[in-house]
Amino acid sequence: MLRKLLAAAMAGTFSLVTWAQPATTDWPQKPVKIVVPFAAGGSSDTLGRGIALQLQNALKQSFVIDNRGGGGGTIGSAQVSKAAPDGYTLVVSGIASHVIALAENKAFDPIADFSHIALLGGPPLILVAHPSFPANNLQEFVAYAQKAKDGLSWGSSGQGTHAQLIGEVFAKQAKYKHTHVGYKGAGPAINDLLGNQIPVAFVTFTAANAFVTSGKLKAFAVTSTRRMPDMPNVPTFSEAGYPDLVATTWFGVSGPPGMPPAMVERINAEIRKGLKTDGMQKMMTQEGIQSQDWDAATFTRFMRSETDRWIPLVQSVQKN
Repeated sequence: MLRKLLAAAMAGTFSLVTWAQPATTDWPQKPVKIVVPFAAGGSSDTLGRGIALQLQNALKQSFVIDNRGGGGGTIGSAQVSKAAPDGYTLVVSGIASHVIALAENKAFDPIADFSHIALLGGPPLILVAHPSFPANNLQEFVAYAQKAKDGLSWGSSGQGTHAQLIGEVFAKQAKYKHTHVGYKGAGPAINDLLGNQIPVAFVTFTAANAFVTSGKLKAFAVTSTRRMPDMPNVPTFSEAGYPDLVATTWFGVSGPPGMPPAMVERINAEIRKGLKTDGMQKMMTQEGIQSQDWDAATFTRFMRSETDRWIPLVQSVQKN
């Protein structure tokens, strides 16, 4: 009798555990929210909306973008880290929110507090200015900045972002004084740049491309390994004498901690299929975005390696 009771109890426990786990095969049965932890108009927003549309078309369910900017991407990301691990709340993670910003703002553990799902990719950064800025190439820019008595004001997509870090490193290596103005995304920074409220900015190639090609902004250099096809006359920082400034502002999709592995694998597979569609490939080519066809485990290892690469550099910049 005791054995029968124990067997029944174990069966009941197993049923409860099975019931408590989200049904991966049935996902999604309701709208999925994807938090973009920056303002609309930047690369994270472009990639988030692009993959949301692909998932919506493939899975016949709504994928809703929720822009929650601030804190270098940590505010919106922290909210997702506390959500239910059922696949209905995701976040566009990235080097800004999950690596660089955490050197100052310990809002969460970038590995333990998330289920990292898939890499989306990302563009290089670009140094751009209002057309009235009195320099036409990087050499002239540095000469002007070094002579600025009160230092050069410049904008970025936010405090603690990759753009801010690259700007800080460049100012240090080029030896000029500067004052950083952080925004809640590349979109607001570019709006103020177009209005000549700030003279220059470091933003993603994605956010600046259309404005540079139309002549509304001028570009000095990009952080890509090679010149961008859309801007063949704009040099890389490396060829201009700054080899440390080779970097990609990458983004991915992550969820709350504790998501079932089968669900992570399912979403990873759907995102990777979405990235290979003609629509996403065209958009990514136009915006200078490169990606990798990685599973979730590889993306998580990459996240750790980026932390090892960038955090010491952030700390060295902060000391000076």
